[in-house]
Amino acid sequence: MALTDEAIEQIKQMILGGELRPGDRLPREAELSAALGLSRNSLREAVRALALINVLDVRQGDGTYVSSLEPGVMLDAVTFVVDVQRDDSLLEFLEVRRLLEPAATSMATTRMDDAEITALADLLDELGPDPTVEDLVANDQEFHRRIALGSGNSVLASLIESFSGPLHRARVWRGLTQESATTRTLDEHRAIQQAMATRRHDVARAWAEVHVAGVEQWLRSVSADHGGEGPLPPD
Repeated sequence: MALTDEAIEQIKQMILGGELRPGDRLPREAELSAALGLSRNSLREAVRALALINVLDVRQGDGTYVSSLEPGVMLDAVTFVVDVQRDDSLLEFLEVRRLLEPAATSMATTRMDDAEITALADLLDELGPDPTVEDLVANDQEFHRRIALGSGNSVLASLIESFSGPLHRARVWRGLTQESATTRTLDEHRAIQQAMATRRHDVARAWAEVHVAGVEQWLRSVSADHGGEGPLPPD
């Protein structure tokens, strides 16, 4: 592993130093291993490791390339880590979400144009008076996705998106078991959108925090009822 780590570090330095840029094709294995003073096996393992975290893109029959290195691509690895967490870890992800989403909402309030903010209201209108839980959750995810993108910060938006998957089942289960969940979700979404429409970023931020905290509070109560373990049913 020490030799593999050394190979990873040297490739990283080549990227940081500009020898390899996004989209560049790596030299052939024999050439690169000689240049780095490492065995081909160590280089091969390093390439596999860097491909797993989307730094490199191995194209069968074509070669190995540096990825775009865009935040959305790089943070796919975070999404994988989040997706394999157990239910009893969900509260920790909600705590992180409670830190990130209000900040994104505040930023989006000042950066989204009027048409984009109006489109958020239109999105909420699409649900109708009596949406299914599945429709509500899908609408909820799209609502938050647009706001995260509207923050204008691709790293922040990608981080928030990476938490979307594991929280999906919690949202569905809350909608099925908590009688007021649908009404509360819609009311809070409306409050966020209206604060954004009037460019009150501090109010929008506060409503976003209340919104996320409500899901967190519900999950804590359910978790406590189950002894702190596995509060959600299987898929």
